[in-house]
Amino acid sequence: MAGKGGRKRALRLYFATDIHGSERCFRKFLAAAKAYDATVLIMGGDIAGKGLVPIRDHGATLSATVRGETVTVPRADEERLRGEINKLGFYSVLRDDSEVDRLERDPAAQATEFRREIVAQIKHWAELVEERLDPWIRCIITPGNDDPLEIDPVLHSAPRIDCPEGELFDLGPALLASCGDVTPTPWNTDREFPEPELAKRLAKMLDAVPKGREVIFNFHNPPYSSGLDFAAELDANLLPVIRGGRPSIIPVGSTAVRNAIRQYQPSVALHGHIHESKGAQKIGTTLCLNPGSDYAADLLRGVVVDIAEDGSSLDFLFTAG
Repeated sequence: MAGKGGRKRALRLYFATDIHGSERCFRKFLAAAKAYDATVLIMGGDIAGKGLVPIRDHGATLSATVRGETVTVPRADEERLRGEINKLGFYSVLRDDSEVDRLERDPAAQATEFRREIVAQIKHWAELVEERLDPWIRCIITPGNDDPLEIDPVLHSAPRIDCPEGELFDLGPALLASCGDVTPTPWNTDREFPEPELAKRLAKMLDAVPKGREVIFNFHNPPYSSGLDFAAELDANLLPVIRGGRPSIIPVGSTAVRNAIRQYQPSVALHGHIHESKGAQKIGTTLCLNPGSDYAADLLRGVVVDIAEDGSSLDFLFTAG
C-alpha cells in the first residue's frame, strides 16, 4: 500500500476482533505482525469463548455434545475433539459422569467453571504474546461486551499486552481511543449500557483529546445504520423474525457511537461486534471499518491500516487467512 498525496506511512496497524476463544485465530493474530509488516496489533474485543462443553470420560472413549449431537471418540482422539470444540468458540473440560451430571444440573457451577476457563486462556495467550512477538511489536487487546470483567486485570498485568480500555493511548501519529461497551443486546452481557450512558462514557474519554491531535477509535460497537451493523432481527425467543418470507435484517449499532464519530471525526474508526457486517464506510471524513468475524470457520478476518505522519489514514486492506 503506497502513500497518497506524498504523505509517508508512519504506522501500519493490524486490527482483528471477535475471535471468541479460538486458539488458532489468536495464533494467526500474532503471526499477522510479520505477515503484514505491522508494528501494532489491535484485538478489538470479544476474545472470550461462548460457553463450556463438558467431555464425559468413559475410560477408553470420550463423549460430548457438539452442535446438539452426542459425539463419541476414542481416547486417543481427545486433542482432536477438544480442537473441534474450541473451533466453535467453546471451552472443553474433561470430567467423569458424576461431575458432568453435576455441572448440567447446576448452571451457577457451570458459569463459574466457564469463567475460570476464560481467565486461564487469557493468561495462556499473554504468555504466547511474550514468546512470539518481537520486542518492537505493540500488542493492544481491549475487551468487548462478551468478555467478562474478570479478564481486565489479567490483560492489565500482562507484560507485553496493553489494555487501554476507556483511555487514550499514544500510537505516535495518533491517539487510540478504546471502548468495549455496547448498547443493550438480547444476551445481557457484562458491558452493556443505554445510549445516553454510552454517550457520556465516550465523551469523558474523547473530550480529553488535545486540540489538533488526531485520534483513531477502537469502539467495539459499530455506528448505527452505517452498513457495518446489519444483523438479523430476533424475536423474544431469540429466533429470526421473518418478513415477506425472508429474515428481517435491521441496523443494531449505536447512535452514541455514530454521533461521536460525527462530532470528533477521527481519522479511522475500528469496529466489530456484528460478525456478518464486514465493510468499509465513510461518516464525514472518518474511515469506518468492520473486518467481520468467521472464527467458527477457522478463519481470521482482519484489516491492515496505514497511518500517515499526521495521523490521517493512507490506505487499508481487508485480510482473511
